[in-house]
Amino acid sequence: MPALLSPANSNHHTVVIVGAGAAGIATASSLISRDPSLDVALIDPAEVHYYQPGWTMVGGGVFTAPSTARTMASTIPRGVRWIKARVQGFDPHGQQVILDDGRAIGYQQLVVCPGLKLDWAAIEGLSETLGRNGVTSNYRYDLAPYTWELVQKLKQGRALFCQPPMPIKCAGAPQKALYLSCDHWLRHGRLGAVKASFFNAGAVLFGVPDYVPALMKYIEKYAVDLNFAHRLVAVDGANKRATFVRTMADGSSETRTEAFDMLHVVPPQVAPDFIRESPLADAAGWVDVDPYTLRHRQFANVHALGDVANTSNAKTAAATRKQAPVVANNVLVALGRLPTLARYDGYGSCPLTVERGKIVLAEFCYGGKLAPSFPSWLLDGRKPTRLAWLLKAQVLPPLYWQGMLKGREWLARPQPLVAEGGQ
Repeated sequence: MPALLSPANSNHHTVVIVGAGAAGIATASSLISRDPSLDVALIDPAEVHYYQPGWTMVGGGVFTAPSTARTMASTIPRGVRWIKARVQGFDPHGQQVILDDGRAIGYQQLVVCPGLKLDWAAIEGLSETLGRNGVTSNYRYDLAPYTWELVQKLKQGRALFCQPPMPIKCAGAPQKALYLSCDHWLRHGRLGAVKASFFNAGAVLFGVPDYVPALMKYIEKYAVDLNFAHRLVAVDGANKRATFVRTMADGSSETRTEAFDMLHVVPPQVAPDFIRESPLADAAGWVDVDPYTLRHRQFANVHALGDVANTSNAKTAAATRKQAPVVANNVLVALGRLPTLARYDGYGSCPLTVERGKIVLAEFCYGGKLAPSFPSWLLDGRKPTRLAWLLKAQVLPPLYWQGMLKGREWLARPQPLVAEGGQ
């Protein structure tokens, strides 16, 4: 079990990791698996660790919410010290992390991976109506079951699904909610009486063009009213009205208000406040790292990964699964304990649940280059397959809990950095 930091414990560690989500736990485990003698501390105030990729399945009635949660203490690797506190800021010149209780934790190497901030307050009226009045989101543990409740109860009316401007975590999740909901209504003879609309702030259905044809077939199958360049700005839950700003081709904009019976919201997403206000951030507020080594561009003993990094990859757990071994390797290189830097290629994956029992498995790396894990004769990710569904529903959860979080790097061994790899 991890040891809690008490006042008598050391306030300096060889490696300090900020954030004990998927990225933090996986990196800690990868470090310890390479060097069990390493002095590693994890800073995170949370009591519960969530398998967030499962929340789409909760909202579709496939998983239960409790199956996606475990105690934080049970996920932290043996030998890693858990500092149960909030981070207030960083002093990278003094090599310290400042906690909100005033303590300063020193480090030789710092790994930053606190995830991102869901900015619910950025949409007027949303916070007051979440979880009632037909307003829900699979982006919150407590709301994903409400999504499934609404889907089952809705017999007729309008169901609106929204996607905010990028970057967001799991860019396919907003439309996953759409597809699983429509599939349920279709199977129960309600699609038609229930009219689904998708309001996307972006200009395309999915950022990697190879997967769009398969997704468009489902948009047509479910008769979805597809709207691009629409950003949700306000929700009137009591009167069931959603207000969007539509951006025109010439840069002008107009306001549009739509009635709804069900509204699935994905909030805008930003870096956490203590990151945006720190010396580690770029102009947009994300941690500024080299996209291949994941080392900070200014502070050589700082690395970052996961949703908080300013890399251009998709912000998914699959990306983190590939990033964590790279960071672990490169931290040990910086400490003089390994000889060769490793390279992250931008891999990300998005299992798009287009219907119950079938998934379009999008896998790609930097530049939108396809990066399939399986030969096309076995699993062609550009087509909806039952095998990809079984992977999502049955293989990936245990791979997460027993593989990735335990430092077992199945299909995630880091590759050595080559000369053209961003150095």
